[in-house]
Amino acid sequence: MQEPRYSIVIPTRNRPRPLAACLEAVAGLRFPRERFETIVIDDGGDRSPDGGVEQAAGRAGARIVRQASAGPAAARNRGAEEARGEMLAFLDDDCAPDPAWLDALDRALAGRPGAVGAGGRTVNALPDNPYASASQALIDYLYAYYNEDAAGEPLFTTSNLALPRARFREIGGFDQRFARAGGEDRELCLRWARAGGEIRYAPDAIVRHSHRLDLGSFLRQHFTYGRGAARFHQVRGSGPVPEPLSFYRELVLYPWRVRRRGRARMSALLAVSQAANAAGYAWELRPRARRL
Repeated sequence: MQEPRYSIVIPTRNRPRPLAACLEAVAGLRFPRERFETIVIDDGGDRSPDGGVEQAAGRAGARIVRQASAGPAAARNRGAEEARGEMLAFLDDDCAPDPAWLDALDRALAGRPGAVGAGGRTVNALPDNPYASASQALIDYLYAYYNEDAAGEPLFTTSNLALPRARFREIGGFDQRFARAGGEDRELCLRWARAGGEIRYAPDAIVRHSHRLDLGSFLRQHFTYGRGAARFHQVRGSGPVPEPLSFYRELVLYPWRVRRRGRARMSALLAVSQAANAAGYAWELRPRARRL
């Protein structure tokens, strides 16, 4: 039996509805079904009471692997252990890939050596939600800053990332000291680059992110990202390295530069996100919070 070209790895925990929507989109991929497999890692979550996830997994031809709660980094590593594909394609459970998603990744990777991966483009699927829109604008800005403006540290999120399985295992996968979402993708990308690897941007490889936020969950999200940034510097063995003031100025002005809808509110939310991020960073550095 021929091994698949791609193993799609989706970590999840207690989000059955978004996961079912994600798997429905995977079932609609145009890429030949025999050339990919789908692995869902249930990270210590409760099963969907109505069986909706299992039904969607069946339609997508997905395997569900359950493990004790260990965090998204560990869940993705478990998916890589279970994978048979030459390439690992990471998705988040609240992201729905476009039908041509894998085709676009495959074009970006065609003829590339074993140390080359590809990161696609994530699009906000909830444009009427100002908090989801602001969070996506932040990611778009960071992609431009780190990947296009030669800031020196590549950054691609695990909601849309493909990497060679052999090389991924070679460098140790995701660092499982990241117990929560935030920072583990940045650390992996940097370690990948320092090991001589490359990650190419594939803007035609699109996934649609449906993360409904209100003010409270928006603040918690960016507080958690701040904790992840602190852990990132701890893992690297370095202190905080603040970005230049121009980084924050351009971030707040970004919605105006790209003419986003509701740009005044979005600019304000981006500023608030950085305050929440700084608070999370400080919180993680409390002596009793240090676990390394």
